[in-house]
Amino acid sequence: MASRPNILWICTDSQRWDTLGCYGNPLVHTPHLDALAEEGIVFEHCFAQSPVCTPSRASFLTGRYPRTTRVRQNGQVMPKDEVLITHLLTEAGYTCGLSGKLHISACYPAQYPTGEPRVEDGYSAFHWSHHPSGDWAANEYNDWLAERGVAFQTPPHPESRFVKVGMPAEYHQTTWCAQKAINFIEAAAPADRPWLFSLNPFDPHDNFDPPADYLERYLDRLADIPLPDYTPGELDHKPIFQRIDHRGAYNDPRNYPFPEMTEKDHRLVRAAYWAMIDLIDAQVGRVLAALEGSGQRDSTIIIFTSDHGEMLGDHGIYLKGPYFYDPAVRVPLIICCPALIPGGRRSAALVELTDVAPTLLDAVGLPRHAGMQGRSLWPRLTGDADPSQHRADVCCEYYNALACHKDPAAHATMLRTARHKLVVMHGQQPGELYDLAQDPTETHNLWDSPEHREAKLALLRRLCDRMAWTADPLPLRTACW
Repeated sequence: MASRPNILWICTDSQRWDTLGCYGNPLVHTPHLDALAEEGIVFEHCFAQSPVCTPSRASFLTGRYPRTTRVRQNGQVMPKDEVLITHLLTEAGYTCGLSGKLHISACYPAQYPTGEPRVEDGYSAFHWSHHPSGDWAANEYNDWLAERGVAFQTPPHPESRFVKVGMPAEYHQTTWCAQKAINFIEAAAPADRPWLFSLNPFDPHDNFDPPADYLERYLDRLADIPLPDYTPGELDHKPIFQRIDHRGAYNDPRNYPFPEMTEKDHRLVRAAYWAMIDLIDAQVGRVLAALEGSGQRDSTIIIFTSDHGEMLGDHGIYLKGPYFYDPAVRVPLIICCPALIPGGRRSAALVELTDVAPTLLDAVGLPRHAGMQGRSLWPRLTGDADPSQHRADVCCEYYNALACHKDPAAHATMLRTARHKLVVMHGQQPGELYDLAQDPTETHNLWDSPEHREAKLALLRRLCDRMAWTADPLPLRTACW
C-alpha cells in the first residue's frame, strides 16, 4: 500500500444535490452512493462557484474563484499560469488519470477538432470524452464504440420530444468512464505509488437520454414524480434573464420552452434525469467493487460531487444560466476514507467546491499552494474540528459565462448565508433577496421590500467585503516597500 492515500474523485455534470437517497430523495435508486454516504461524511450545503461548467471546474481544480482564475466563461482557455491540484499531486509523486470530461478549456469542435486544449493538468492517463456524440476526432468513447461495431444514437422518446432514448447501459458513456477507472485502479494496485483518478461522466447533463430500461422503472409511477416548483407570475419581479429563459433555455425557444411543456413532459424529463443518476450509481458500484477487490478501498479517499446543478423546470426554467437558485448551484458532496475519516456523519455547514483542492493537499501532507483561496475541510473530516461549522457564507459568480445572453450580457454575483441569499445583477435592476428560513423555495423576491432594507444593506456590504478579501493572493509580496 502506498504511504499516502489514493484519491478517487468522481465528478458528475449538472447534478443537483437532491438527487440521491442520502439527500432525501425517496424515488431514485442510488444504493451504492447511499452506502458510501453511510461510510463517510455528507455535506448537505455544498455550493459550486459558478452555475456553468468551465468556470466551476477551473475553480475547484485550482481552489480559486472564477474571477481569479480568469476562466469566467464556457469557451475560454485556461491561462497557462494557473496551477491545478492534479499538477501539484503529480509533482509530489502521484500518478493521475482521468476518464470523461475535463472542460477547463475551450471545447469547440470546429476550432479544436482534436479535442480540448490541455494545460499542465498532471494527468498521465487521459481518456478524454467531453460528451458522448462524435463531434471530435479524438473522442475516446466513440473510438471504444467503433471497436465494438456500435453506432452512437439517441433517438427521441416516443412519449415526449424533450426526452431521448439513450445508449444501452453496456455501451453508455457513463459505463465507459467507469471501466476506464476500473482498469486504472486494478493496474495501480501492485505499485507502491499513490494515485488520483478523476471519474467525470457527462451525465446527468441534458439531453436527458438514459438507457431505455433505466427510464422504464419510472414510467409506471410517473404520477408520483413531482412537477417543477414554479408559481405562475413569480418571475415578474425577478431579473430579465429568468423571464427570457422561461420561454426557452439558453434564450432559445426550441430548448425546453416551459410554457409549451405539458405536465407529462415535465415529469418525463425529471424521470429521465433521475434515471441517468441511477446509472451513475450502478457504475460507481462497479468502481467501488474494484477498489475493494484490489485491496485499496480503506486507503482511498473517495469524493463524490458535481460541477453545478440543473434547474429541471423549477422557477419555470430548464438547464442553467445567470441564476443562483439552490437547484442551480447546490451540489452533493460525499467524502469517505475508512482508514482516515470517521463515517456515519452529516454536516449542515456551508461549504464551497473551492475547499476540495486545499483539503486534498492537507490529506496527503503537502503544503498549501500560495494561490489557493479555498478553506481545507480536512480537520472537519478527521474529527479535529467541528464539522457543523466551516463558512459564514458562500459565493458564486456568473460573468457573461454563456454566449446566449448578449444584449444585455449577464453579470451577477451571489452571496448565501444560512439565512439569506443575495444576488446582485451588476449594472441592472432588480437583484434578488430571499429569506431562506421563511421562503426555502426562493419564490418571493424581497429585493425591493422596505422591511428587508437593512438585511439587504448588510448583505451587500458583506458581499463587497467578500470580493475584496478574495482578491487573487498572487503574486506574493516580496518586500514591505
